[in-house]
Amino acid sequence: MQRPRKNISIERIQKIRDQIYGLQGLRWSDPAFKKWHRDACVAVTNTFGDSSNHICDFDAIQYSLRGLSSLTTDRDFQEAYEDGLRTAEAVLNSMIDEIEEYWEDASTGTTPATTGEQSQEVVTNEIFLIHGRDIGARETVARFLDTLGIKATILQEQPDESQTIIEKFERYTEVDFALALFTPDDVGGLEDNALKPRSRQNVIFEFGYFIGKYGRNRVRALVKGNIEIPSDYSGVLYIQFDESGRWKMDLIRELKSAGFEIDANRAFE
Repeated sequence: MQRPRKNISIERIQKIRDQIYGLQGLRWSDPAFKKWHRDACVAVTNTFGDSSNHICDFDAIQYSLRGLSSLTTDRDFQEAYEDGLRTAEAVLNSMIDEIEEYWEDASTGTTPATTGEQSQEVVTNEIFLIHGRDIGARETVARFLDTLGIKATILQEQPDESQTIIEKFERYTEVDFALALFTPDDVGGLEDNALKPRSRQNVIFEFGYFIGKYGRNRVRALVKGNIEIPSDYSGVLYIQFDESGRWKMDLIRELKSAGFEIDANRAFE
C-alpha cells in the first residue's frame, strides 16, 4: 500500500477524532455510532494499511460490557460506552502524534514547515462550492465544473444523517479546492452609513474557514455584481462572474494553477 500524504493523513484521523464529541450520550448500538465506527476503521485502514497494528488496536476497543449480571444497570452500559470513546480518542491522538513525529513528507523527504499554504496536489478532484441564495448562479457554476470533469460538492445536496450543520460542513471539506460564489443576497454597512449589497454570512464564514484550512492558493472568490468584499480580503484578486462568460476561462486558469488537469476545449464544445 502506498502511504498517503502526511498532511492528508493527519487531517483524516483528526476528522474522525473530532467527531467523537458528537457521539456522547449515545449507545454502542446507535446507528450514528455504528456509522462513525465504520468510517473510523476505513480511515485508519486507508492510512496505515489493512494488516497494520493500528487497525487491530482500534478495532479491539470495547464500547460495551463483556459480561452481564443481575446487578448490571443502564449506567454501567453507559460508562462502558463512554470509556470506549475515551480510549478511541486516546488511540487516535497517538496515531496523529506518530504521523507528525515519524512520517516524512512524500514530496521532499522532510517534514514541511507549517505555513498555512499546503502543497497543491489534486487528490480528490473535488471542489467545495460555497454559495448563498442565488441558486441559478450556483447551478451555472456547478454545471460548468461538471463539463471539466470536476465534482462540485454542494453542502445542501449531501445527506444530513442526524448531524449538526457544522458537523455536516466539516465532514465534506476534504476537497482539493474551494470556490466561493459571492452574490448580492444581503445588505449591510457601518452604523449611519448607506447599506451595500453583500454576500450571506454563511458564505463569508465558509470562505474564511477554507482559507484557514488550506491557504489562499486553494481558495478563490467568484464575485457577481458590485458587492462588498470582506475587508480582510481587500487587495486580493478575484474572478468577476460576468454575463459574457469570461469568468470560465479565468476559473480554468486558476484551477490549472492549483494542480487540476483540465482540457479547456471540453468546456466550450
